[in-house]
Amino acid sequence: MNSRKISVIGLGYIGLPTAALLASNGYKVVGMDVNSEVVETINQGKIHIVEPDLDAFVRSAVSNGMLRAYTEPQEGDVYLICVPTPFHKLSGVPLPNIDYVISAVKSIAKYLKSNDLVILESTSPVGTTKKVQKVLIDEGVDVRKIHIAYCPERVLPGKIMTELVENDRIVGGLTSEATKKVSDFYRTFVCGEVIETSAKTAEMCKLTENSFRDVNIAFANELSLLCAEDSIDVWELIKLANRHPRVNILEPGAGVGGHCIAVDPWFIVSRDEKNAKLIKTAREVNSFKTKWVTEQIQLSVADRNAQIGVKPTIIVFGLAFKPDIDDLRESPALEIAEILANQGYEVKAVEPNIESHKKLKIISINDIDWKNSVCAVLVRHKEFKSKDVKKLLADNNALDFCGALSRP
Repeated sequence: MNSRKISVIGLGYIGLPTAALLASNGYKVVGMDVNSEVVETINQGKIHIVEPDLDAFVRSAVSNGMLRAYTEPQEGDVYLICVPTPFHKLSGVPLPNIDYVISAVKSIAKYLKSNDLVILESTSPVGTTKKVQKVLIDEGVDVRKIHIAYCPERVLPGKIMTELVENDRIVGGLTSEATKKVSDFYRTFVCGEVIETSAKTAEMCKLTENSFRDVNIAFANELSLLCAEDSIDVWELIKLANRHPRVNILEPGAGVGGHCIAVDPWFIVSRDEKNAKLIKTAREVNSFKTKWVTEQIQLSVADRNAQIGVKPTIIVFGLAFKPDIDDLRESPALEIAEILANQGYEVKAVEPNIESHKKLKIISINDIDWKNSVCAVLVRHKEFKSKDVKKLLADNNALDFCGALSRP
């Protein structure tokens, strides 16, 4: 058993897997989340999110007494801040919202002692780690005696428990000593390389990784719009183009979602809009793709209405932001469904990864009235890949915005 006690603030898609992994590596872990239902679920050895293998890690950690969740922060030796960092959706460029980070930092200030590690993992705009230090100073903490660093998560939902261990990590401390101490901590449970840098570089690195993805997806989404105008199968086109040894076009979809790729580029743009032209344009292209998909569904409903004489029900296949998870954060599929529902259309969803939704009715494929429905596949979940389902969708002229019918 490792002697240091780990306090994890935020038990969501990153905090809980990290807490469970640390507990499995012999650390005593106390987690905190403001949601009492989440805390209760975890303390029962269960999970509140869909993620392969996470349930076994949490069940084992809780039963062994190595992981316990609370609704208030607990004292530790290492503090991991894993809270959300959304943006303010105001007019113009969205602005980063680090209120949850600031609140988390204030909540642990009274517990900090000499040689403690304070690590920010939340995706954050450049300069946030320095702000963490300032908040602690304002709270009366002698920051000369603690070690503050930034180490962004860089995992893929659906593979989190594997990638938390195998992926390289970037650690940037506010001092060289903090960088070294925090890096040594990660080396106790990470098999990938732990690379040391400055806090600002580490912050920018995380934003750069997700902006790179966003820009490249925007290229694929723009191609899909061009191909639609000329009745070209974009999936065949990309497959052929990718046979070039130096071409690797990503996949188009209904837009771009998730807490990272759909959000992080704005952190860069808001800091320097003048010089972030390409990154800003990519965000706009991917947002427009969601609007375009919505319009295509509306046109199909109008055509079907003219054919059958009644307004058809819209059935969307998938609500999550990517295949085979339950994460709805910034999901273009969910946005499309809610826009249509708010416009007065009857919208139902086939989403195998969630049981219910406060605004949309979740149904199974067996519940669909195919004759009086317009179906739109927005997320390529594994349940939609079977031959029987694909045949049903094709036979009923389903709209395919994610290549569900074009790919094996």
